[in-house]
Amino acid sequence: MGTALVYHEDMTATRLLWDDPECEIECPERLTAALDGLRQRGLEERCLCLSACEASEEELGLVHSPEYIALVQKTQTLDKEELHALSKQYNAVYFHPDTFHCARLAAGAALQLVDAVLTGAVHNGLALVRPPGHHSQRAAANGFCVFNNVALAAKHAKQKYGLQRILIVDWDVHHGQGIQYIFNDDPSVLYFSWHRYEHGSFWPFLPESDADAVGQGQGQGFTVNLPWNQVGMGNADYLAAFLHVLLPLAFEFDPELVLVSAGFDSAIGDPEMQATPECFAHLTQLLQVLAGGRICAVLEGGYHLESLAQSVCMMVQTLLGDPTPPLLGLMVPCQSALESIQSVQTAQTPYWTSLQQNVAPVLSSSTHSPEERSLRLLGESPTCAVAEDSLSPLLDQLCLRPAPPICTAVASTVPGAALCLPPGVLHQEGSVLREETEAWARLHKSRFQDEDLATLGKILCLLDGIMDGQIRNAIATTTALATAATLDVLIQRCLARRAQRVLCVALGQLDRPLDLADDGRILWLNIRGKDAAIQSMFHFSTPLPQTTGGFLSLILGLVLPLAYGFQPDMVLMALGPAHGLQNAQAALLAAMLRSPVGGRILAVVEEESIRLLARSLAQALHGETPPSLGPFSKATPEEIQALMFLKARLEARWKLLQVAAPPP
Repeated sequence: MGTALVYHEDMTATRLLWDDPECEIECPERLTAALDGLRQRGLEERCLCLSACEASEEELGLVHSPEYIALVQKTQTLDKEELHALSKQYNAVYFHPDTFHCARLAAGAALQLVDAVLTGAVHNGLALVRPPGHHSQRAAANGFCVFNNVALAAKHAKQKYGLQRILIVDWDVHHGQGIQYIFNDDPSVLYFSWHRYEHGSFWPFLPESDADAVGQGQGQGFTVNLPWNQVGMGNADYLAAFLHVLLPLAFEFDPELVLVSAGFDSAIGDPEMQATPECFAHLTQLLQVLAGGRICAVLEGGYHLESLAQSVCMMVQTLLGDPTPPLLGLMVPCQSALESIQSVQTAQTPYWTSLQQNVAPVLSSSTHSPEERSLRLLGESPTCAVAEDSLSPLLDQLCLRPAPPICTAVASTVPGAALCLPPGVLHQEGSVLREETEAWARLHKSRFQDEDLATLGKILCLLDGIMDGQIRNAIATTTALATAATLDVLIQRCLARRAQRVLCVALGQLDRPLDLADDGRILWLNIRGKDAAIQSMFHFSTPLPQTTGGFLSLILGLVLPLAYGFQPDMVLMALGPAHGLQNAQAALLAAMLRSPVGGRILAVVEEESIRLLARSLAQALHGETPPSLGPFSKATPEEIQALMFLKARLEARWKLLQVAAPPP
């Protein structure tokens, strides 16, 4: 269905008319830089471009008071001195004769985007707007914001389409207190915000920006504040917040729509933060498994023009379905970030089952501070802020991984028609590497039958296609007896093709090859049996949970932290005999594994399961949202204990498993 880009050039009309160092960063060039970046990378032409229309006064009234709307409307006729005087009545705000028109366009763009997504005209989209909105309150402008664009979008979705569960993700570096105030007692809107707080010493200096502000009345537990109390937060810190706080709550909440207050002042380039633009591609893709992929992002902050433009491009290319780029730097959350995550979990645990089952090993003393990670990332001496002259070389490393000509391919002994594959998925009929297949088979001559050789040749072709960038991902079938041998061949083939790191997620009765060196190039996770076990830091097993809560904890609390920490070149996902996965589970696992590896996944499925799993697996690998796991059920004590056993022993090596700070 595509991706919408909602914009209007009139939104560049407002600019500061007097000297004000605090406000001068909110300038028209923010929009033009972002739009130029989209055009230069050919992303704008791939979107459905919609020209923003003004929100009506009735629509603005969904959030704002009539008196406030009239006051903003009056600015159209004020002179410079009057505008300056009115602006000084608010905190970090400037008015311009075109403010009313621009702010109505910004609000209208957000509403248009919601309409486009909820009517099915597009799957997702971005409203490229200014002025921003998340600080604006019912009767007050605040922090460059005039009308609360995202709050209006949520109210509009509720009123016009009857939605009952809306998730708002605010990744701007400033707390969106305006959104929080508007939905403080509303259980139909789950508001998540991370923001610089520094124990209340950072703007907007509000105690209600802290983790213990959880909402009021029926809305308790539906405001989730993650306060950053130290500067220098980067990719690992943001991923940890998503994996250990936001996504567990979001899956339990089960939203019908995701709204993103997309502020990119939380990226490198704006003061004190170190997250690279690529990180926002990963955050976006992690959100795409929610709400049927219905994501409406609305621009908020972002004032370093190059970083803003690249971050916007990263988000849009992900919304369009392109592969996620690799993340730079160590995947090691800092101690301050883990303390903040723990404070949120403590505040929210009374309201969320998914947090009540959370597993929290103690933070080891070797965790790196943001300054130490800055050293490793930039090659600079330790500082709290990122030096301006460090930005260009770092941003120059930005990698827009091109989309392969073929997204998803399938090689199966079962005819393609019988598999009910979705449109756009290639069913491979030929392409057999005969000589190479026979050479590999000779090494495993006792484990392959003659009829397996043609299948193995097709699978090797798929693997080569993925590693050569011709295919993004693939699914292949094997006989039950040949699955383990096929997986062994694929591992050796990856290493022969100079893959640095291969992640193997093996489900069912599949053992790690005995002759495989435990040298850190292969990370083997087996999901099988009744007990968790650790053979090494790169070889371990865990039972397959039977509850939705347990399965989600396995994915979010173990599989993804390991995958991001390992940073593989390739993922092999093998479903062997007695794997036990249901359709929705297999699809979610495949969908979530796409992010850490840029989509490069080869799923090997024993042929007895392929008719049941082929369509859902292909859809997930192709970028469609996986089906729901069903009603949320709490993990059993046995499931929690298995994860606790693994995480407590693995977190010394795999730092993204950590979700707690040391006791005082």
